[in-house]
Amino acid sequence: MSDLSHIRSLLNARRPGHALPQALYTGADAFDFDLKAIFWRDWIMVGFDIEVATPGATLSLDVGTSPVVIVRGRDGALRAFHNSCRHRGAMVCAPGRRQSARLVCPYHQWTYDLDGRLITARRMQDDFDPKDHALRPVHVRSVAGCLYVCLADEPPAFEAFAEGLAPLLAVHDLKNAKLAHEAVFVEKANWKLVMENARECYHCAAKHPHLALTFPTDVKAHFAADEAGRVDRFNARMERAGLPIGPTMGEWWQAIRFPLNDGVISMTMDGKHAVSRLMVEAEGGDVGSLRWATEPNAFCHALGDHVFMFSAQPSGPMETVVTAKWLVHKDAVEGVDYHVESLVALWLTTNQQDIELVENNQCGVRSLGYTPGPYCEDAESLVMRFTDWYCQAAGRFIDGQGEA
Repeated sequence: MSDLSHIRSLLNARRPGHALPQALYTGADAFDFDLKAIFWRDWIMVGFDIEVATPGATLSLDVGTSPVVIVRGRDGALRAFHNSCRHRGAMVCAPGRRQSARLVCPYHQWTYDLDGRLITARRMQDDFDPKDHALRPVHVRSVAGCLYVCLADEPPAFEAFAEGLAPLLAVHDLKNAKLAHEAVFVEKANWKLVMENARECYHCAAKHPHLALTFPTDVKAHFAADEAGRVDRFNARMERAGLPIGPTMGEWWQAIRFPLNDGVISMTMDGKHAVSRLMVEAEGGDVGSLRWATEPNAFCHALGDHVFMFSAQPSGPMETVVTAKWLVHKDAVEGVDYHVESLVALWLTTNQQDIELVENNQCGVRSLGYTPGPYCEDAESLVMRFTDWYCQAAGRFIDGQGEA
């Protein structure tokens, strides 16, 4: 049986409304498949415009296991490339953020301009043509200050997502933000288990007591928990303030502004603003949370005082790298307007708790006795949406490869 036929048989075996078959959470062939069928074909959130704000700024990271670099050109345009030298394949740009007038491979000093053109390759033979050896481009898009890349030759349509998110996120003014903190976690669990955990709050009341102080843990799809008209009152207040609410959604995205718990104005340990220099002045920064999520791997919360991003990348069959980022207003002064420890405490605590949960989940899924169980339709509707999307995207890829 070919690898694709094996994956097809696993997809066919999945019962609607249930978790996935074991091998899709554990197998090396499933990991390789997910890279090719999902992470190297779909739009992946990688960060924010302000991380590559000036000409020569670069942001380098792995999409799955494939290195990519995003570059701000001298013309102000954003470009992205496979981070692989056209000589012998060395990684041209080190991971992280850098500033450089040229992109220089550290191995043999092949040098590329910011638009990807090869401009220097020492001692090459006379018939060598630099024009044939530019860096290979990657699709990159920006929406309301957020960066997405797609490694496919023909990426999925992006415009509907951009048109849906941009009006909701505009008030947060991400072009006038700065990166206040970044944290990276390595979780010993399959990326799909990481994302299933990230798509539900069924576990939050018991396992995230700090998050539960601010976040409405009983929410359903589109965060529609309207006890005593709380959501209606919030929506009316946002309408008076001229802030769009949503929801907007498509096959691989969803976004909505929703109220936090009563008496709470931000997602912090005490429910208060962690940053006195607000990103949103309307309503004194009491604007709930704008949550947007994109398949396969990301979600964000934009509050009145800061923005939080969660992004997961598969690094092995049972290993995932999670990157968390916090944005604040560009004029907020650390130590005066905010303290990093207070800003990041809630999500660092929540992420550490989630690591224990998903690693325990992975251990149990490896059991000989594992049988995919049913999701809770009330509390895990977004998990079902995620796994349904995954199965549909995986099936389309197999169909496109001509495998039954």
